[in-house]
Amino acid sequence: MSLPRHLYRLLFWPLTLLERRPPASAAAQRRHQPQQPGPRARETTVTANPPVPAQPGGERRNGSPPELSQWNSPVVGDPIHRFEPRPPASVSYRPDMVVDGWETDDLIVRAASIRGYVHRYRGTPRQDDMAVSLHRASGAVVFAVADGVSSARHSHIGASAACRASVNAIVARLDEGTDRIDWQGLVEQAAWQVIAQARAVLGDDTDTETAEREFATTLVAGLVRPTADGPEASMIHVGDSSAWILRGDRYQCLLESKYAPGADIVSSATTALPRMPRVTPRAGLLSAGEVLLLGTDGFGDPLGDGAGEVGRHFADALRRPGDPLRFARDLDFSRENFDDDRTLIALWPRSPQPPRRP
Repeated sequence: MSLPRHLYRLLFWPLTLLERRPPASAAAQRRHQPQQPGPRARETTVTANPPVPAQPGGERRNGSPPELSQWNSPVVGDPIHRFEPRPPASVSYRPDMVVDGWETDDLIVRAASIRGYVHRYRGTPRQDDMAVSLHRASGAVVFAVADGVSSARHSHIGASAACRASVNAIVARLDEGTDRIDWQGLVEQAAWQVIAQARAVLGDDTDTETAEREFATTLVAGLVRPTADGPEASMIHVGDSSAWILRGDRYQCLLESKYAPGADIVSSATTALPRMPRVTPRAGLLSAGEVLLLGTDGFGDPLGDGAGEVGRHFADALRRPGDPLRFARDLDFSRENFDDDRTLIALWPRSPQPPRRP
């Protein structure tokens, strides 16, 4: 069924953006202007002494309180130099960050999507997006995270469309009372919505190749549902967004991948929507003391194998659920050379409650 173009604009926010070509990145500016570290729209207050690099767990070497960036977020290692963020050049509202947090009988949820420092400097929109929802009848928590491909001009719109379409597809299956999710059908629906958005923005004659060039996005989508054996997570991915299990201070990557545009072999790890690779779902039980993490590469790249400063920062920050705003501040950490958008959804299984006395 096709919809009139004006309905696409109502159903799939945000609308098209009026973008300008960004200047060189902050890191490039620092390389070419060593005497003026970091671009600034106007100067901010700088202390006389250089900042002390943060230590694992957010502690400074001299034992003083953790260093904070100008946005009151933690500094991990060498910070990104201070500058005043620019608003995204857009005709529609695209907030700097989105934060969410709530709990069910079985799970505690925290989620945030943060505009990267390079996009704050350039005045371009956050290309990441996320969606997380509770299916009340089944108790399942349904989620999606997406990372618009950097080279695609309207990829933030593609990311939003993919997240919403994926969550809607899973919820629709749960509404039918089935435990079987049509994962391949989910990918097709998400891809169709990305193409539909491209045609709404660029014109009805927009082909798939143009949609991919202008709206391409990665995707991780799935759900965690209660079972007699504990919460069970199931998910698929397209592109280089991923998922991890955090146990204590150790990370297990569940969806190892990296997006490779133009790859000869098209797989779920080397492509992005609206291409439709064959996907294979991953599923497993969550145990008490574990945290399921779903994130874009803005989180995954600085995390690496989890053995470094960033891994220790999050192992400490996610040891127990904090308030949602603190979760967002921890995700917005400042670390030189890591300035991409960051999106992260974290799910903690709730400790089983002892039976009530009769």
